[in-house]
Amino acid sequence: MKGMTSPLAGRHRTKSTPPGETGQESLYLRSLSDRQVLVDVKLRDGETVRGWIEYFDDVMLRLTRDGAPNLFIYKHQIRSISEGGKNREVRTDGTVKVRRRVSNGETS
Repeated sequence: MKGMTSPLAGRHRTKSTPPGETGQESLYLRSLSDRQVLVDVKLRDGETVRGWIEYFDDVMLRLTRDGAPNLFIYKHQIRSISEGGKNREVRTDGTVKVRRRVSNGETS
């Protein structure tokens, strides 16, 4: 066994760097915005704000809230975004009704 070498002994493994942008962030934010899902946005300072994403770009997003001022939040201030479990539904008379999502994907 003394003279045996590994078949991979002469190879150098090179790691390719992962892409910086996969496009998944914008697809997810677009989905939340289109469906007007209520989200909880946890900020880096520990504060959590709730609303729905009305607009976003590469740097920031606009969080629209009922009964509170709308917020423009820089993305670098965000720790996490989680769905709040409700969809916002605008009626034809202009009033807003909140629909709850059931675990099987249906709404009530």
